[in-house]
Amino acid sequence: MAASWSGDKAAKLRARLRAERRPCWICRQPIDYNAPPEHPDSFQADHAYPRATHPHLAFDYQNLRASHARCNQTRGAAQPAHAAWARSEDF
Repeated sequence: MAASWSGDKAAKLRARLRAERRPCWICRQPIDYNAPPEHPDSFQADHAYPRATHPHLAFDYQNLRASHARCNQTRGAAQPAHAAWARSEDF
C-alpha cells in the first residue's frame, strides 16, 4: 500500500522542493511554478521511487523530484526512460 502523501510533513517537503524552482526531471523542460495546480504544466513533487513500491521513501527528501503535473501523472509508478542521475550535459 502506498504511503499517505498529505499533512504538514508532506507540505513542508513540497514547499522546500518548490523553492528550488528546478526544471521537470522527466522531460527536463521548465515548470510554470505560477500555474494553478490543475494545469498540466504546474509543479508537482514526484517520487523518483514511487510510493506504491517504496513506501518507506515517501518522506525522504532525496527521493523527491520536481515535475510537471502532466509528466508525473503520465509516468505513474513507472521509471522514466532516462537515468535520474544523468547530467544535462550528457544529452
